Amino acid sequence: MIRWLSAGGSAYDPAYDPFPPVSTALRSPAGLLAAGADLSSARLIDAYRHGIFPWFNEGDPVLWWSTDPRMVLFVDEFRISHSLSKRLARAIDDPRVEIRCDSAFEMVIRACAAPRGDGGGGGGGTWIVDEMVDAYIELHRMGIAHSVETWIDGALAGGLYGIAIGRMYFGESMFARTTDASKIALAHLVAFAKSQGMPMLDCQQQTAHLASLGARPITREDFVGQVAALVEQPPIAGWPERLVWSPTASQTTSPRTTSSRITSPIPITRNSDSSTA
Repeated sequence: MIRWLSAGGSAYDPAYDPFPPVSTALRSPAGLLAAGADLSSARLIDAYRHGIFPWFNEGDPVLWWSTDPRMVLFVDEFRISHSLSKRLARAIDDPRVEIRCDSAFEMVIRACAAPRGDGGGGGGGTWIVDEMVDAYIELHRMGIAHSVETWIDGALAGGLYGIAIGRMYFGESMFARTTDASKIALAHLVAFAKSQGMPMLDCQQQTAHLASLGARPITREDFVGQVAALVEQPPIAGWPERLVWSPTASQTTSPRTTSSRITSPIPITRNSDSSTA
């Protein structure tokens, strides 16, 4: 049996109906913690701070989850395939390719919400209902939800979005319209996170696609403990407008595998005459 939450209020409001302890989440369906409440910004922020995320289909009540184990990507364990490594190298000198942050958040979340196959690595996308789209757009306006986008020839080719609280990034979904476009965006996000002292990205659920990139499951107890510390750290002071890949001599490639370590990109900060168009 799960708790039904009342809507309204904030985590600091005496009338707020708090989430139950994540340890009470069901084993079947695995990780289901509670239902009800709403997708207000206050509720969503409180959820993520406690290792909880919403996931439900059109016509269902809002369902809240805290899976065990939890799939995470430690930035030091990110793996780049040989083919992706070559694409990243080509992108450095290709003026047609840009990696932008937050220039088209709504376009990204709506692309992630569109029905598709699994080529984008983010699932079918149909669970991102209109109510959820509106809620995350509001979080973006508040400077909490962020997108990383791959642009080719002035067109959005792929990207991802998620929630940043303190020094923790909670990934939500990704999509690709051209080969590896979402992986290129993820590689830049991982490197930027590493440069900013974000040690891990939340991937929520286990998939073979995420595992191939170096993500792995950890216990919910471990995840929640790390999140509790990371969300209390100072947030990133302004996300850059663009990210530029900058491999260095410290990048290593194992001759026995098709993986390499990532290095940090150079963030290009916003200024008054920069354009995100």
